[in-house]
Amino acid sequence: MPASTPHPPALEELLAGAHVVSLPMRVKFRGIMERESLLLRGPAGWGEFCPFPEYGDAEASRWLAAAIEAGWEGFPAPLRSAVPVNATVPAVPADRVPEVLARFGRVDAVKVKVAERGQNLDDDAARIAAVRAALPDAAIRVDANGGWDVPVAVEALTRLAGVGLEYAEQPVPTIDGLAEVRRRLRAAGTPVLIAADESVRKESDPLRVARAGAADLLVVKVAPLGGVRRALDIVAQAGLPAVVSSALDTSVGIRAGLALAAALPELPYACGLGTVSLFESDIITDPLVADDGAIRLRDVSADAGLLERYAASPERRDWWLARLRRVHALLAP
Repeated sequence: MPASTPHPPALEELLAGAHVVSLPMRVKFRGIMERESLLLRGPAGWGEFCPFPEYGDAEASRWLAAAIEAGWEGFPAPLRSAVPVNATVPAVPADRVPEVLARFGRVDAVKVKVAERGQNLDDDAARIAAVRAALPDAAIRVDANGGWDVPVAVEALTRLAGVGLEYAEQPVPTIDGLAEVRRRLRAAGTPVLIAADESVRKESDPLRVARAGAADLLVVKVAPLGGVRRALDIVAQAGLPAVVSSALDTSVGIRAGLALAAALPELPYACGLGTVSLFESDIITDPLVADDGAIRLRDVSADAGLLERYAASPERRDWWLARLRRVHALLAP
């Protein structure tokens, strides 16, 4: 269902503070080498609207609701001033792992992408082994983005458990599949927890995964869930531990993720909010990146020079503004 906000700003107000950027990536992530985003400047600060191009308008409406919350309402009061974060290793060859990890500085946890199309389990195992060799004491979690089926997921996680996995994020695409993978791993005594990501943020009922006993923890992202306050409510109702992650955001979107992580009553795991390190550049002069394994909470403001330098082409700007107009029409209560 499309999101709704009680009193969304007028479209003209959003357009007046809109900037469309295209930021180059250091490595391919989700199959892209450039990340496009529409940034909105409101009275409370900056918001980010960056649903991936393949997402439909109804799903994208939650992303716009989150951007409006950031720019026009602001965030709830924090309970902590810094948020521990993990490094993120895309589906790169094993020999590139040290290069990727070097950009994150000291970290205590690493998320490794697996199940990449065109690769196999040997590629995944080699990449994870390279992470373990570089960081013998780090917590390692894997993210399959629903890329396996149940038998392959059980085989893969049984094999990869030997390196000491903290958890596996969305190993299969469906909630029933997650529950089955979790059941089979438990029956075999394989100590890998199951985390749900897409089964929370892409479902019309984000609590169904908790009711189904399909996950040990939730991965929550501000934009796909419609904002910090709605994400907090979902975590509270689910009654499961939560990891806050990014949707490959600029520092503006990361600020919203930090607001969520800082407001959660409990934060047992390092969060996936260190992804600005995957960009060649950001739209603020002092990006929100980890320092000694954590990011300190602070407000951000887009830099006019960087907005101009990384402005999207006129054709892509028109595409994003047309999308903004369509999605805004869905927000009326």
